Amino acid sequence: MSDPTREHIRLAKRVAEQLGCSRSTAEQYIEGGWVRVDGRVVEAPGARVSPHQTVAMDQDANLMELTPVTLLLHKPVGYEAGLGSPGTPQGPVGAAPAGPGRHGSHGSRSQGEPSALTLLGAASHAADDASGTRVLQRHFRALECFTPLPTPASGLVVYTQDARIARKLAEDIESLEQECIVEVQGTLSDSGLKKLCHGLSFNGRPLPPIKVSWQNETRLRFALKGIRPGQIPAMCEAVGLSVVAIKRIRLGRVPLAKVPEGQWRYLQPWEKF
Repeated sequence: MSDPTREHIRLAKRVAEQLGCSRSTAEQYIEGGWVRVDGRVVEAPGARVSPHQTVAMDQDANLMELTPVTLLLHKPVGYEAGLGSPGTPQGPVGAAPAGPGRHGSHGSRSQGEPSALTLLGAASHAADDASGTRVLQRHFRALECFTPLPTPASGLVVYTQDARIARKLAEDIESLEQECIVEVQGTLSDSGLKKLCHGLSFNGRPLPPIKVSWQNETRLRFALKGIRPGQIPAMCEAVGLSVVAIKRIRLGRVPLAKVPEGQWRYLQPWEKF
């Protein structure tokens, strides 16, 4: 009696036979989400199929869409992003080491917190993403992060497969303006807002002019470049305020937009950092 499991073959082999193409091309079609098995999209080239199953290619299949993607995540507090590996820059909007009255170790390396990468998946894709990009499992592989954000901070984090964007972020992160909403408590000293914009020092060096304004009674809006770990909390403390929370809402010309916390959207082709 024959073993029915031996009749099953890899989906990539089946597609290659049906299309008369190479195995590598068949794998690209499968990973592109263009192949259906019994009416269901299967993205794994190694999936096993039997002769009795129907394998079909979508009519609008196009390998030109197999381009690298960039994902913009709204990271919640409690997840690390881009921290903890040797040579990785520390969080640019970080706070000073924890101590009495301080809001955690924004500038510290990983202490075992969950990675923000675990939040990236089809289920957490923002429903109002206007990119029109089809969500594929291949979009969650080989992602790099050059926009670290410490565990106690929230907001925009960029993960990319695109080598050009990775190079841009790695080389220009110091010159990209970052916009943050900083929740504070305390009483602002005389001329405190003016000093935040220009007149303070950090680590013994005068800080260049930056843009700081009140968003409401408890939140300040910071827009600055070349930010150092612990800089914002130190600036606030110098004018009588303490930091409660930090949220990054923009990197360069790319905003977080209305992405809900814990969800992500695709970077659109026209968006440039």
